[in-house]
Amino acid sequence: MQNPETLFKIGYGVYIVSSIKEGKPNGQIANSVIQVTSDPATLAISINRSNLTHNYISASNKFSVSILAKETPLEFIGRFGFKSGRDINKFDKIKWESGASGVPLVLDNCVGVIEAEVISQLAVGTHTIFVGKIIEAKKLSEAEPMTYAYYHEVKRGKSPKTAPTYQKEEVTKTGQKENDMAKYVCKVCGYIYDPAMGDPDGGIKAGTAFEQIPDSWVCPVCGADKTQFEKIA
Repeated sequence: MQNPETLFKIGYGVYIVSSIKEGKPNGQIANSVIQVTSDPATLAISINRSNLTHNYISASNKFSVSILAKETPLEFIGRFGFKSGRDINKFDKIKWESGASGVPLVLDNCVGVIEAEVISQLAVGTHTIFVGKIIEAKKLSEAEPMTYAYYHEVKRGKSPKTAPTYQKEEVTKTGQKENDMAKYVCKVCGYIYDPAMGDPDGGIKAGTAFEQIPDSWVCPVCGADKTQFEKIA
């Protein structure tokens, strides 16, 4: 591929794709969600085969898509994008409900929810494309939905390594002066702390050097502590 950054110009949204297995809900962040047809109305989603949500969709043959609002906190996205349902209950202490087909519908920070029954699937490399017939759709608010570009450029979020659009980013270390306010990158998820912007959602004001952040602060995306950050250019 001549220039992989060209792929970043393709437009995406940010969603939570969920399903259920043996009465247990699970969900994950996804950006590859598109409407395929209008009659019948169908959606296609791309899910990594190593993800627990893939297991749940394969078992139940149904899934839901919750459309995230533009101002969804990074911490909320990190819960579904950088943590595994094998380790935590992602639905604990959040607002959700069971849809008409029994799939979980995430309501917090979402502008709409859709549920679908799988009618076709295609294995493609590391992922499976599931095509689902829409059986229910509900608008939750008039808020603007989040785009993948906004998530990257404004919220400064990163792609999970299992995302279909994930590309390894090269991070260059630099020999900065000690009094320079350097940026720091999370070694777990790739989130970059920029002192010029701070972390308003986490109570860190713009202009705060990384060294001045309280030790109790954690990565707003994946929850890693300060020891998991390293200085970059």
